[in-house]
Amino acid sequence: MSNRFFQGVVYQLRESIDKTVGVLDENGTVVACSELIKVGEKHEDVAIAVNSTFDVVKQDGYTYKPISPAPGYEYIAFVEGTDEITEKYISLVVIALTNVKQYYDEKYDKNNFIKNVILDNILPGDIYIKARELHFETEAYRVAILIRLSDKSDVSAFDILQSLFPDKQKDFIINVNETDIVLVKEVKDTNDNKDLEKLAKSIIDIINSELYIKAFIGIGTIVDNIRDLPRSFNDAQVALEVGKVFDTEKHIMTYDNLGIGRLIYQLPTSLCEMFLSEIFKKGSIESLDYETLFTIQKFFENNLNVSETSRKLFVHRNTLVYRLEKIRKLTGLDLRRFDHAIVFKVALMVKRYLVSNPTKF
Repeated sequence: MSNRFFQGVVYQLRESIDKTVGVLDENGTVVACSELIKVGEKHEDVAIAVNSTFDVVKQDGYTYKPISPAPGYEYIAFVEGTDEITEKYISLVVIALTNVKQYYDEKYDKNNFIKNVILDNILPGDIYIKARELHFETEAYRVAILIRLSDKSDVSAFDILQSLFPDKQKDFIINVNETDIVLVKEVKDTNDNKDLEKLAKSIIDIINSELYIKAFIGIGTIVDNIRDLPRSFNDAQVALEVGKVFDTEKHIMTYDNLGIGRLIYQLPTSLCEMFLSEIFKKGSIESLDYETLFTIQKFFENNLNVSETSRKLFVHRNTLVYRLEKIRKLTGLDLRRFDHAIVFKVALMVKRYLVSNPTKF
């Protein structure tokens, strides 16, 4: 935040209450004061005292109070004096400075600006105007990474992510809702999905170890212009949704690696139902039991190799052949044939998609 906003307010307050008024940053440095000579002075012991109480502190002839009385405050207001009248003054000063800070954050804060961009809360034509006001680089490689927590988020998850990415000029941590947090990160043009997946894994590991909750991450596409950030964020959302349907065991999903699942996810359910009815006899796919579906899964995992699949299933080769014949008679598809196997694989994915999205059109 620009200290000149605070400076203008403390000058006006000085005229009203006839006492020295000022503001410290979180490190205890005077960043604004009605007595200009005090700007730059250090009050580290005061910052420590306020940090331990998050309330009013009286020390060395001054009364101090954090502008945001909670862990993670950025500024501390102070007024000359320690009497009851000064306590009332400090409360009024905090209210005034809080309003100024809120106004500044809404008008000038880059984090708030990025949030409005990715959520499409700002008109495309206004993006560049606002970016110029904030001296924000519009053309840079960035990616939206969506972190979804299994439990409702508290300030801890947000604080952990902020500590991991302290560069507030290039990396932005944004709360979307109770479970979703977005990291908009500036990357190099040489970054690839493997680099981003390593980063995502480190985030998941830290959240698991610090908060003991599960996290799932969707990685959007890398874009080179700020106007395309909403697309990157939307891609990250799609990655998580597709992963929830087709790769339930994965915790990290990258939009560029979704494969055929991304195509199926975009299809209307009516078209999917028509596809299944054309491929299978009525009710045939529902008649497949767990053992049969597990056999099919292993057969696909082993590249349609009968010998290798029977070995992995610990069954005789003839037993596996019998099961495949049973599937052929039931569905009309011979999984030993590559073209039939492809159709069956897609059909199973379509069926899973319909189960998870029964009302999507």
